[in-house]
Amino acid sequence: MEKDQVPQDQENLNEGKLAKLYYATDDKGHYVKVNSIGWEPETVAMQQAWDVVNGEVEEARRKVMEGKASPLLYYMKKNIMTPSLVGSYASTLSVMVRLHCYPYFFKRLSRKKLEKYAYTFRITVEELTDIDLLKKNDR
Repeated sequence: MEKDQVPQDQENLNEGKLAKLYYATDDKGHYVKVNSIGWEPETVAMQQAWDVVNGEVEEARRKVMEGKASPLLYYMKKNIMTPSLVGSYASTLSVMVRLHCYPYFFKRLSRKKLEKYAYTFRITVEELTDIDLLKKNDR
């Protein structure tokens, strides 16, 4: 790719704050380093991916508000984590993490287990258990 052909998409997701390093050829055919602030296909793909993630987070929040899921599900989706990953951080089997995503099981968790989950998401136990915070923070 020629130096002047390196993509520069002004509509990128990080608003030009981050640049990627590309190697391109100059007019003499030598490779030179060129910064790019974005590429339209990459921007579109990333926006679509974030739309999916945000949709899953909103769906999880709605389920928590309706009493169909525990806040654990919301924070798991918000942090883009799987039950296996959460389980590995909280020293819990992934099947138990899945169970704890239901209000019935979540309400019966010990303080120690809640602390492990809260530490996993870098929040306090109060933030993890207070459903009203979800209403305030995300709406």
